Amino acid sequence: MNIDALKQKHRLLKEVDYTVTPIDKGYTDKILYINLDSLEPTIKDVPEVMKEKFVGGRGYGLRLLWDGTKPDTKWNDPENEIIISPGPIAGITQYSGTGKSICVSISPQTDIPIDSNVGGFYGPFLKFCGFDAIELQHKTDKDLIIVLDGTTGKIRFEEIPADYPADSHELAEVLTEIYADDEKDKKNVAVVSSGAAAEHSLIGMLNFSFYDSKRKKVRLKQAGRGGIGTVFRDKGIRALVAKVPGIKGNLNNVVDLEAIMERGKRFNKEMRELDDSQSEMRTKGTAHLVNIMNDYDLLPVNNFKYGSHKDADAIHGDVWKRLFTQGVPDGCWIGCNMSCAKGVDEYLLRTGPYAGQRVIVDGPEYENAGGLGSNCGIFNPDFIIEANFYCDTYGICTITWGTLVAFVMECYENGILNEERTGGLKLNFGNADSAMELLHQLARGEGFGVIAGMGVRKMKEMFAEKGWGDPAFMQDIGMENKGLEYSEYVSKESLAQQGGFALTNKGPQHDEAWLIFMDMVNNQIPTFEDKAEALHYFPMFRTWFGLQGLCKLPWNDVEPENNAETDEPAKVPEHVDNYVTIYKAVTGKPFDKEELIRQSERVYNFQRIFNIRRGYGLRVHDKQPYRAAGPVTVEEYESRAERYDTQLKEQVGINPEGMSTEEKVAAMRTYREDRYEQLVDAVYKRRGWTKNGVPTIEHLKSLGMDLPELIEVIQDKL
Repeated sequence: MNIDALKQKHRLLKEVDYTVTPIDKGYTDKILYINLDSLEPTIKDVPEVMKEKFVGGRGYGLRLLWDGTKPDTKWNDPENEIIISPGPIAGITQYSGTGKSICVSISPQTDIPIDSNVGGFYGPFLKFCGFDAIELQHKTDKDLIIVLDGTTGKIRFEEIPADYPADSHELAEVLTEIYADDEKDKKNVAVVSSGAAAEHSLIGMLNFSFYDSKRKKVRLKQAGRGGIGTVFRDKGIRALVAKVPGIKGNLNNVVDLEAIMERGKRFNKEMRELDDSQSEMRTKGTAHLVNIMNDYDLLPVNNFKYGSHKDADAIHGDVWKRLFTQGVPDGCWIGCNMSCAKGVDEYLLRTGPYAGQRVIVDGPEYENAGGLGSNCGIFNPDFIIEANFYCDTYGICTITWGTLVAFVMECYENGILNEERTGGLKLNFGNADSAMELLHQLARGEGFGVIAGMGVRKMKEMFAEKGWGDPAFMQDIGMENKGLEYSEYVSKESLAQQGGFALTNKGPQHDEAWLIFMDMVNNQIPTFEDKAEALHYFPMFRTWFGLQGLCKLPWNDVEPENNAETDEPAKVPEHVDNYVTIYKAVTGKPFDKEELIRQSERVYNFQRIFNIRRGYGLRVHDKQPYRAAGPVTVEEYESRAERYDTQLKEQVGINPEGMSTEEKVAAMRTYREDRYEQLVDAVYKRRGWTKNGVPTIEHLKSLGMDLPELIEVIQDKL
């Protein structure tokens, strides 16, 4: 690519000077609002009540989205917004996992607010440029780049031609070259973009770049869930760019830097001494989980039908270790010692528009290996790497894509789909060639790829309307809840994890509650009340990371050596204390672990009521597909017949002898569906909600969230 020639194609539409507000105790207290129609930027002050009750990150995004939209705003209405906010702790460099930001919008998939967390440099750089959030509203008819230059105090709106690079790996590289002064300055430029497939689907995602100084390459991290990349391209935005003068040790202007440094050194020591024996994050990243999940019957195989497979060794963590480049600091933010952002360097692509090129592929992470691989019955590392690359550069969520392709494959094997309906694609389980072509079709806006890009929920509706299959069967096997596809863990034998997926506000995403080992393996939460307590604490605790700009992984993927000896090892109390200490050290505010949960409860209940405001957020919307709870088919039951027969006898109180498999499946279903409803009752009670899932006024008052606009939404639902 000729960078100078591409640079000449930029047309400056507007340039606005602004004053870069310095950060004080983690905040600038400024929001950059941009009207994409008029290209008019407005700098808004953060009201003190918003800062107090919504904290930052996901909280700011939800508050701004509520204020900017109406109850019936659609995802592609001009008034829908995209908000990116990093949170007060984001941007410090003395503790691992402090470079996250949260993206919020009305989702094309779910029609409710989606929040998606992401690494990379743009979130911290946004704050270093003077803003706690950027709020994008309305649409432009241009192919627009918005440049936020913290080195000169300028906001620039630039138009690029339609033939400019469309996909993220090229676009991020080009824009980094253009806006960096020289090679050394590339680390001070960050780009947000999507790709070609986001324009033709509802499942588009955003890529946030970071410059890898060791590799001297631009890399990408993903805000994957819920279709925010689709909204991004629908609004006419091709990219956001942020540039900063440099990164120093205390740009957040914290109150007590020494306290943060002390906790950071303590954690770094744990990583050095314990990671190899605990999680191997520095050598395998999250892909170390593949073999663990397979061993415990939790790895999704053939659309979550099974939890393990004899060929899973082909995508074992050790395989990824051999493929990943070792010995480089693989962090997606400065100062992070998890080193989990693994990559495959110089990978030779075999298919698609970039065939024959050598590229860096970020990951695969566990979700990619489980979703693109085993869940589609494909145990081929090369396919997973290439599909991972193309999902990323095309701007498609890998979790969503893996789960929806698995659904398509099961539909194909059951006659709901055939070659005539798929345009000639043989989409049986294990068919890597057809699966890859489906992805390329979507990027081109062609064929059955566009149908797949609607997501599982809309495919179920379409296939039923056309009379292609039994709607009840498709409901059972279509692994979505609220319109969002499941992430890649089999929850059948963990009732708590079923709740951890289906009782979320945004849809089934593992970043809210991952309770399988507590529940299924270690039996630490045996009663409904125990499970409800876990489904209160852990979603609230994990919500807090999204308020602050933190990554979850340093919390519990490596634990202190004596953690098992503590009263509550699942909570990793020493690391909880680290976060309490860091929050106080950044902001100077009084804080403890109880207030940590209360901060999250305020935002979590606000998001629940936001869903209700939009016509969702009730018990009926927390129902799960039965495949998440138990065996749907005879084949499924018989693959684990001994397990299920024993459960019928010991748990259900039914002697399975003499019963047909169909009768056993029905009996098991009645039992498990009843158990789930009892869990829902217990969780709602613990969360302070009615039996219909509505936060009570008394609960809101106890949190200081009895805001008039919230009471107005729920009062006729109580």
